[in-house]
Amino acid sequence: MLYPEIDNTVSSFDFQHISEDRKGVLQPLIDYIQNKAENKKQIRLNLICTHNSRRSHLSQVWAQTAAAYYGIKNVSCYSGGTEATALFPMVAETLQESGFKVKTLSEGTNPVYSIKFSSNELPVIGFSKTYDDDFNPESEFAAIMTCSQADGGCPFIAGAEKRIPITFEDPKISDGTPQQKQTYRERSLQIGTEMFYVFSQIKK
Repeated sequence: MLYPEIDNTVSSFDFQHISEDRKGVLQPLIDYIQNKAENKKQIRLNLICTHNSRRSHLSQVWAQTAAAYYGIKNVSCYSGGTEATALFPMVAETLQESGFKVKTLSEGTNPVYSIKFSSNELPVIGFSKTYDDDFNPESEFAAIMTCSQADGGCPFIAGAEKRIPITFEDPKISDGTPQQKQTYRERSLQIGTEMFYVFSQIKK
């Protein structure tokens, strides 16, 4: 189903490395998805960070991939920020190294990427936008706050049925250092492991 290189990456995910405290943080998202799945309703997840440049994109891509991997139907994952900037190039590079097929659809200050995890599935379209951009759902979605800055600075997300803080450390702290590549890879694999754990818990 997934590209073989992504399958290899996924096989390295170890849910035992997720602490009980962290599983508690992830549980509200599991409950939200489970409730929607049981009622055969559309599952819309909008993953939100301040600049929609790093963590929210990684979360969107891995969540959509995990839903397909576990066969959870009617899942649409989106991402947005409290402001729009650009998808940081190292994010695209990191996903590529995990086996995703990344294609640049348009250049410029805010490039648009096609990010595919399977030859027969629709790609995730990656570009920076605000969480309430027309590209994203207006209602009946869960707002997943992937950074504490956006969570604290955005007390109300219009249209969200549920707001779920699942924050990750910003890999941006490594930009311009020799550790950059490794830090982005570690953050991507953490997010991937946790999103796969979430969808592995959904009973069909």
